[in-house]
Amino acid sequence: MRQKIAWITDSTGFLDEDLKKNPDVYVVPMVVIINGKEYQDGKNIMPEELFKLMKEKKIVPTTSQPSVGTFLELYQKLARDYDRIISVHVSSRLSGTVASSIQAADMVSIPVHVFDSLLISFPMTILLKKIMSDIENGCTVSEAFNRAESYRDGNQTYVMIGSLEQLHRSGRLSGTQYLLGSVLNVKPVVTIENGALEIKTKVRSEKRAERLLIDHFSVSCIKGTVKECCILYGSSPQQADGLKKTILETNPDLNLHIYPLGTAIGVHAGDRTIGLSWFQDNE
Repeated sequence: MRQKIAWITDSTGFLDEDLKKNPDVYVVPMVVIINGKEYQDGKNIMPEELFKLMKEKKIVPTTSQPSVGTFLELYQKLARDYDRIISVHVSSRLSGTVASSIQAADMVSIPVHVFDSLLISFPMTILLKKIMSDIENGCTVSEAFNRAESYRDGNQTYVMIGSLEQLHRSGRLSGTQYLLGSVLNVKPVVTIENGALEIKTKVRSEKRAERLLIDHFSVSCIKGTVKECCILYGSSPQQADGLKKTILETNPDLNLHIYPLGTAIGVHAGDRTIGLSWFQDNE
């Protein structure tokens, strides 16, 4: 008899329509702190509202991972109706969400398997969907996790930081760096290396930064087969139109996803942030 599995992720990811309709998928919200008050990402604070507050009110929000208690409460509730839980989360090098999930897992009798995506946003969701599909097709949890890790190792993600001001306010950019960057109209481009954000380069102007994203993607297409690609935007899907057009001109059959980066990333990077992420098969 097939076991009933509860699937957990956090709000740094993005649920597509299939996942939204799946009654066995649950989302644990990240915590957004505004002027000392805590909000639950995706529940009582939405990305559009947050970006508006950041822009118009010049607020300086911060984020925090869900508590161990939040996970424990959910796990105990799900233990009544499910045989096991599989929990897939944002990179442990960017958030303590994985740690909170693991600590809560040790406090319940139901088996809980925690997967560290080492990624952000919809690329993380892609790994969740891959694990779900593999288990549905007969893989064990261990086999599905190994396959997801292999697929994850072929990922490349590049993100153009949209707002130096917001990055400075959130404490991730010094005053001198912010001043020089603003004067020179510098756009930092960061990448995810082993789950952590690393500054790849700095370019002058948004157009050059977007061109850099395309160049890195094109190199991957030459080196190997790109399985699927994600365009990740800040507050406006129109921002992704240019990248979409350029990519599909040379890769018309590519499995291309376009989704928002989400609140937790926007807090630190700003609404004009845009990213490009893809999974490559080098074999």
